[in-house]
Amino acid sequence: MPASAQATVPTVRPIRNLRWWIGALLFASTVINYIDRQTLALLSPYLKQIYHWTNSDYANLLIGFRIAYSVGQTVCGRLMDRLGTRRGLTLSVLWYSIVSIATSLAGGFYSFATFRFLLGAGESANWPGATKAVAEWFPKRERALATALFDSGSSIGGAIAPFVVLTIYFRWGWRPVFVLPGLLGFIWLLAWRKTYYTPQEHPRLSDTERQMILADSPDHGGSVEKPRSGWFDLLKLPQTWGVIVARSFTDPVWFFIADWFPIYLVAKGISLRSGLIAIWIPFIAADLGNFFGGAASGYLIRSGWSLGAARKALVVFGGIGVTLLIPTIFTVNLTVITLLFALATFSYASFSTIANVLPSDLFASDSVASVSGLSGTGAGFGTILAFKLIGYLTDANQSRATHSFDSIIIVAGLVPFLGMILVLILVRNNRATRRGLVRPI
Repeated sequence: MPASAQATVPTVRPIRNLRWWIGALLFASTVINYIDRQTLALLSPYLKQIYHWTNSDYANLLIGFRIAYSVGQTVCGRLMDRLGTRRGLTLSVLWYSIVSIATSLAGGFYSFATFRFLLGAGESANWPGATKAVAEWFPKRERALATALFDSGSSIGGAIAPFVVLTIYFRWGWRPVFVLPGLLGFIWLLAWRKTYYTPQEHPRLSDTERQMILADSPDHGGSVEKPRSGWFDLLKLPQTWGVIVARSFTDPVWFFIADWFPIYLVAKGISLRSGLIAIWIPFIAADLGNFFGGAASGYLIRSGWSLGAARKALVVFGGIGVTLLIPTIFTVNLTVITLLFALATFSYASFSTIANVLPSDLFASDSVASVSGLSGTGAGFGTILAFKLIGYLTDANQSRATHSFDSIIIVAGLVPFLGMILVLILVRNNRATRRGLVRPI
């Protein structure tokens, strides 16, 4: 090419702090993902009347979603490690956006069950994919905060959903509600395809930021032996089980709040119109908890704490804090219930942030999404069991009026505390660390 022609080729200007723009995209995906999920939960009191569903029927709809979501996380986590983050999340969002729009065509229990199953399969890749993206784009001192950013999309999406979903429902009916998340997903895809590449190949990443990211990459410099990435090999490691427990003993509590809280308020004698703020506040509290967990963990590392001690401090905080759900069984006061649920979800989200960042702390990049997927599958099956019991127990205890959820609330407050104890035991440096199969923590 002649020199004069070369001079006319425009240079591509780097984007400052590009990794945080990537984090913002992951956050947006999670927001859309949760608006999509919350549509059925928020419409459930009305759809139950329209289609004459019992609580057990509603639980079975949720379980159909959870079965696909649970199995899908392990499968999609593995595919994400093989296909790469950019392609994997593209296929996931494309899939669930189409299914969300198609749900507006449902006409009864079985069609709803089919669409929710397909939705669960598509959405299952979000957390393994986002966790892998964080491992690719952020140094360890920022991973917890970056994880908090994308994970907070669940609480923001849950907080936004009541206003969006119920506003559309009261004006136009339930069918348009399912179309909106699908349209948002297609808009997100345009931004994702234009923006996301790995740090090694991104044309808009500055050399300084690229060197900073790659210098702290789990696989940089070959200083740590690359761990085996087979599922069975990973399941031999106690650290893998620590990651699985961290989510399996906390996620069911969150999904109980996300999917059953409107019905819980109705059981307490509180109408959804008057209790709208109560639905909103715990989700905002969870969002704050996400950032608290990420920021506090990063602060402790910068203050000289070891990576493991900084992570486990937030696990202890979260495991104790979720027990604040239990006192809600003694009151029907909306303000008190809202406050206690908010404190519990704040604590849960701090724990959840660490649960989601542990795979990138402990494993090399070719195993991060796989381990994240395994933990999601464990959490999913725990949620399925929980939902089946919730449906059965609440139908059986309807005669107890405001106390029909008491036993469920007590268990929900205690299970994360047990998970906290198990994580402290399982996630530690041991022989696998010395052999290079797991990164030291």
